[in-house]
Amino acid sequence: MAGAGRRYRYVGPTDGQASVPDAPEGWPIRSLVDLDTYLAAADPRDRDEPFTYVIDLGGTLRLAPRRSEHVACAGGGEVLGAGEIAFAGERGGWVVTEVSNHSTGYCPGPISWAAVAGALDKAGICRPECFTAAVVFRHCLDCGERNLVRDDDYICALCGAELPEDVEPRMMAQPSTDQRSR
Repeated sequence: MAGAGRRYRYVGPTDGQASVPDAPEGWPIRSLVDLDTYLAAADPRDRDEPFTYVIDLGGTLRLAPRRSEHVACAGGGEVLGAGEIAFAGERGGWVVTEVSNHSTGYCPGPISWAAVAGALDKAGICRPECFTAAVVFRHCLDCGERNLVRDDDYICALCGAELPEDVEPRMMAQPSTDQRSR
């Protein structure tokens, strides 16, 4: 799986990337034992909410507490997927109860599910057939803002411009400083 799938680079705010040196990378989950170890060591409050996750370029799931930045979880690098994930214990292992691609730092498309599913399968973790909550991101061509599209409303939340319906934000060139100040 290494190198498979679409790569996502960090497109979030610079303060998120600046936090990388001060935060540990996400814990690699390559097996149920790794997940057991991580969850046993996690703060009990963290186990009650979804975790931040990334899928690194080697196809490994990495977990961090929900309040962690995705870019820190990824060690500052590119990812094959990112979002939030929750687990429940079942006899003989763990099952994913919720999983999304909600990461405003990486803005992964719903097609990143293939990398997420592959990482979960490789680790032996039961999973749903698709994201339980898939998010669509778009980059505003007028003001440069990253947008989370809700209810098929392709309107920029910052400037009100129409958003492209078929282009993910990381595929767009970042507007120049002059364009952002218009």
